[in-house]
Amino acid sequence: MKFVVEKEIFEKLPTACFGVVVAKGIDNGKSYPTVDALLDESIGAAAAHFEGKKVKEEPEILPYREAFRALGINPNKFMCSIEALFTRIAKGKGMPHITPIVDLGNAVSLKYTLPMGAHDLSAGSDDICVRLAREGDTFLPFGSTDEESPDAGEVVYAVGSQARTRRWTWRQSEHGKIEADSSYIFFPIDGFTDFNKEQVLAAREELLQHVKEIFGCEAIVGFVDAEHPEMDVTL
Repeated sequence: MKFVVEKEIFEKLPTACFGVVVAKGIDNGKSYPTVDALLDESIGAAAAHFEGKKVKEEPEILPYREAFRALGINPNKFMCSIEALFTRIAKGKGMPHITPIVDLGNAVSLKYTLPMGAHDLSAGSDDICVRLAREGDTFLPFGSTDEESPDAGEVVYAVGSQARTRRWTWRQSEHGKIEADSSYIFFPIDGFTDFNKEQVLAAREELLQHVKEIFGCEAIVGFVDAEHPEMDVTL
């Protein structure tokens, strides 16, 4: 099984890069006070950092808004996941605890101001790709039983014809959603080589350390960019 970013993505976003952590053997059904503390700490720091500010105007967020525009996505209508998280926190709405591994990803995402996904790999062996949506692709929104079709040419994370995200990092699908019994998980961290590559690598290393120390599981890391557009994610 591979993680592949297709050439067409780098034609639109030449400096896009992806830090990767893959972990297997996670027990996501237990309680982990350490994870709760990490998430609460990140939420508190984010609330303090963005107090009285417009999230969409912050330097850490602007490259994602510019990238959305380059992809033909209106960032005012469809916010990048990290902007959406900070906007929620800045409005005093906090952030719910979901499952330990999702909470850990959110804690690291908030700490480094980076969009980070989490996808369950247990269901199959097809490659997970970042590519342009095509005819026949389907997307099942969170909490829904009705599938929809991504727009033609829309950037998606996909496994086969299942779009796992829409509009790059705007929204994830029910397919590949992390559940209490999820144990084999792929974390992509989306960034740019000319803006926040060091943060991407630092977030990757911190996430790796946490999944090993807290969950006691096996894990690998990788880095994908225009020069190295794929990696093996099999564990």
